[in-house]
Amino acid sequence: MTEPKFDVLGIGNAIVDVIAQADEAFLVAQKLVKGSMRLVETDESERLYGLMGTSVQTSGGSAGNTTAGVASFGGRAAFIGKVADDALGEVYRADMHRLGIHFDTPPLAGGDPTARSMILITPDGERTMNTYLGAAQLLSPPDIDAETVGAARVTYLEGYLWDRPLAKDAFRKAARDAHAAGRQVSLTLSDSFCVDRFRDEFLGLMRDGSVDIIFANVSELHALYQTADFDTAIAALQRDCRLAAVTRGGEGASIVSPAGIEIVPVPEVERIIDTTGAGDLYAAGFLFGLARGMPLATCGTLGHIAAGEVISHIGPRPHVPLVDLARKAGIAI
Repeated sequence: MTEPKFDVLGIGNAIVDVIAQADEAFLVAQKLVKGSMRLVETDESERLYGLMGTSVQTSGGSAGNTTAGVASFGGRAAFIGKVADDALGEVYRADMHRLGIHFDTPPLAGGDPTARSMILITPDGERTMNTYLGAAQLLSPPDIDAETVGAARVTYLEGYLWDRPLAKDAFRKAARDAHAAGRQVSLTLSDSFCVDRFRDEFLGLMRDGSVDIIFANVSELHALYQTADFDTAIAALQRDCRLAAVTRGGEGASIVSPAGIEIVPVPEVERIIDTTGAGDLYAAGFLFGLARGMPLATCGTLGHIAAGEVISHIGPRPHVPLVDLARKAGIAI
């Protein structure tokens, strides 16, 4: 097997995040479920965007955020995602290239514009996401470059891709290409509502070996196995996949493998401003460590470091080099 060119390849929705502060009353008035992610069409996207007021706009998307985190650790990252041939699409592409991320998916010419996610942050740091997929949902199998997939030690797929048939086919092709090259495939469950929609299919991907590594938080895990008992869900997860990381907020994370379950505590976080991207950045740290052959506990610690940084400010991507924070914590990179 040849040495991989990339540590991590992320495949997902290329979305520009529009982030604004909101109070609980605004969510109630707009009939939004706090902490959820919903898909919206063009008219609703424009209506809600007009109500948001002052906002921060930054390139995002779950897998895009993860690859940005890998790059911030000094890792070699690549991304496959669909943007339109428009101004926001060019902004997204320029952002990725500025971070040193390999991104050369051909843009969509004509048709839907580049995707955007309107993220409302309540005072407790929780985020409520309203996503217009636009061009992102048109990712298709021809966009999956087998050479790029085969050059990545781990391919990371976001569960949100499963919402659209073309993207679902692209997802499966990427998994086949990765395994054909002797590489690993990882999946983030993304959102408990996403799990509710596609539970059986996600379990199928785990059980048939299409996916090697699972990322989930507690609510996603409970939704996956339809149980409120954490230990029951963890035991089922251990049977169904080769490796998993389940984040538990202030309680740390459970690293699950056939060899056992390891609890990795979370370092103290001074402040929580915005939890947008916390799971994405946890995956970035974990996968960077895994790609570099670090022990699972160290991978988990790197995940906590990355997540801790991103929740300390508004926006889903690091504001300081994560490699510096890792070294400060005594991890040799």
